[in-house]
Amino acid sequence: MKRICTFLFFSVFLGCTPVKKSTKMNTKTVIAHRGASGYLPEHTMEAKAMAYAMNPDYIEQDLVLSKDDVPIVIHDIELDDVTDVAQKFPERKREDGRFYVIDFTFDELQQLHVTERFNPKTGEQVYPNRFPKGKGSFKLHSLQQEIELIQGLNASTGKNIGIYPEIKNPEFHHQNGKDIAKITLDILSEYGYKTKEDKCMFQCFDAKELERVRKELQSDLFLVQLIEFPEETKQLQYFATYADGLGPWYKQILDKKVGEKWQFTTLVEDAHKLGLQVHPYTFRADQLEEFSSFEEMMQVLFFEAKIDGAFTDFPDKMVQFLAKQ
Repeated sequence: MKRICTFLFFSVFLGCTPVKKSTKMNTKTVIAHRGASGYLPEHTMEAKAMAYAMNPDYIEQDLVLSKDDVPIVIHDIELDDVTDVAQKFPERKREDGRFYVIDFTFDELQQLHVTERFNPKTGEQVYPNRFPKGKGSFKLHSLQQEIELIQGLNASTGKNIGIYPEIKNPEFHHQNGKDIAKITLDILSEYGYKTKEDKCMFQCFDAKELERVRKELQSDLFLVQLIEFPEETKQLQYFATYADGLGPWYKQILDKKVGEKWQFTTLVEDAHKLGLQVHPYTFRADQLEEFSSFEEMMQVLFFEAKIDGAFTDFPDKMVQFLAKQ
């Protein structure tokens, strides 16, 4: 009887006590760059599952079409710096010595072994302290397969982690008679990603193609214009006519360091004036360059430069850092 009364007391007490909501909410966006790619080979299903468990806001998918028009989740149009294609299909290389995703069917691509990124000329691993090259049993997969993984995990966990697809080199695809933008948008629509409210951000470096996505293909998704070169920072007004966000190289935000303080370019401020969110790439704990620590890099760019979100190979570290702010 005593145990029952104690249980009822705590049930009533906890049920009647108002839940205090934090008045300080973190609104920064964490994007898992190619998954948890600091820990597992990039763009593998294992890297995506690990990233999901780290609670980012979005998980990124780079996309290249196969010969039979399946969007493959892979960073480059070539295969030979993340797979064993040179060993499995040595006769399939082009005149430039490279092996292209677009020359293989989805079934053929499934035969390849995916590994940590390496230099195809030297065989050296790009990030030597990451998952050992050649180890494990990793495979390529399609956009559809990854969406089903993320949506399935959203259903089973109650979370709502989004996707952040990027179509790679659309001009190359057009030259090969393929419309990667339309194929990708059709798949996204089939899986319920149609508007800015559907937890999908769509990105591309090709400004003309991203403008086409908005105006000709009439997508209502949240569009992010990726930029890399100095002259592109002067085209923000044009980007704002069709895009909702800007994805610059983080170095385009940094100006110079005076003593212990960083000074910044006007890129973030100018983008914000035009209503563009700013999500720079790529935050790597094992490639710091200008910074003494990963925490310093995040502090400077998130809270001094005032970016809205960032792509990172280490989503767990970014999530933990922002949770403390």
